[in-house]
Amino acid sequence: MSLKSFKDYLLLEKNYSRHTVNAYVKDLNNFVEFNKEHFNESSIDKVSYSQIRSWIISLVDSGIQNRTVNRKVSSLNSYYKFLLKIESIALNPLSKHKALKVSKKVQIPFSKEEVSKVLDEFNFDDTFEGVRDKLIIELFYTTGIRRIELVQLKLKDIDQKNKTLKVLGKRNKERYLPLLEIVINTIETYLLKRSQLETIVDSNVLFLTKKGHKIYETLVYRIINNYFSNASSKVKKSPHILRHSFATHLLNQGADLNAVKELLGHSSLAATQVYTHNSIAELKKVYAKSHPRNK
Repeated sequence: MSLKSFKDYLLLEKNYSRHTVNAYVKDLNNFVEFNKEHFNESSIDKVSYSQIRSWIISLVDSGIQNRTVNRKVSSLNSYYKFLLKIESIALNPLSKHKALKVSKKVQIPFSKEEVSKVLDEFNFDDTFEGVRDKLIIELFYTTGIRRIELVQLKLKDIDQKNKTLKVLGKRNKERYLPLLEIVINTIETYLLKRSQLETIVDSNVLFLTKKGHKIYETLVYRIINNYFSNASSKVKKSPHILRHSFATHLLNQGADLNAVKELLGHSSLAATQVYTHNSIAELKKVYAKSHPRNK
């Protein structure tokens, strides 16, 4: 089996993050276990589409959403494309596979009022955790950074003099984001509180837990969910929704789509355009209110 070679290929040649690679490997191992149990085969290098289809059916029957099933199949498809590339197989068994239909999820961003209620009206504790939480929310909303990107930030990534933040995005692609003066002020306060921690285990990491360890993704999610639960009645209150709000509010204010694309770290405009439906709705309101022929 070429799973180890595939993992090295994703890490070294495709420059995928370890988080992404681990997700791919987990999906492949899931199919390996299925093959062992149902077809008594330990290798998945050369299988028929009917075997893969049986796996897909079992995933659907288990109640997994179509979107997740498609992601798992995509991992398997990437593996077979790799085997084709190294000439380990002559035909990709998924070459004619069609993805399962999924309903488009409309992400509803926070309103400017909801964000303002958290950042301007909420009294954050003057403690390490209080200042840290405020900085995390400010960075999500003023830079559009991804959750994993925020967790991976290093102290050296902040350039206070030039008011920029270096971010390591998907496929290890670097981008530099501007920082507002108000954020710089919060950073300075946070760094002071951070230096006063009794123990710092991960000294090069920007965001820490109160015990000095590197912050983790589920804690970041809880921080956003907790604070915005006091300001918003929306069902989903997550770091991604705050990133979504950043993009939507910029577009509503007339920001160029290409500029927003660069800020978000998207590789194509298609990924950025999903944020435009809200700005179009805003434009319709302005248009209806302003055009002289509208009665």
